[in-house]
Amino acid sequence: MVNDLPVRRLLRRALAAAPLALLAACSSPPPDTQQPAFYRSLASAGASVDAASAAGMISAYRRNHGLPPVAVDAALQREAQAEAERMATADRPSSADAVKQRLAAAGVASPAVNLSAGYHTVAEAFSGWRESPQHDRTMLAPGATRLGIATAYAPGSKYKVYWALIVASP
Repeated sequence: MVNDLPVRRLLRRALAAAPLALLAACSSPPPDTQQPAFYRSLASAGASVDAASAAGMISAYRRNHGLPPVAVDAALQREAQAEAERMATADRPSSADAVKQRLAAAGVASPAVNLSAGYHTVAEAFSGWRESPQHDRTMLAPGATRLGIATAYAPGSKYKVYWALIVASP
């Protein structure tokens, strides 16, 4: 009779290790997937809002209300970025009325603005603005066809992220 004790031990070890190997395979991280831009946190240095994605979200919302879409406008984008940076430097939101007056004086047609702080993602900002009657009116400005949207990170601030949305007519 052949001694098969070493084979049995080897088989027992393999069977004992199988559940551990299966568990390790299940707990490994999923393949790298791209998080949608509107869920990406902007509360870090170097992070910036994806203006095209934000414009798409706001345009879909406008279409649901019978309004035309808005497109990213380079000049409004620069204005929004400058305003977000001003707020982050001052560590407080600016006056929307003062910003609208400045934009109108510079020749921007029918400017409307949302200035806010504390939202870390586009989705959070959009939801917050949609729930605020004043901010919702800006997103649903009837004559708006273009926008600029920007954020600025303020690491020492309790808000962390400052937002500027500017919509305007052609």
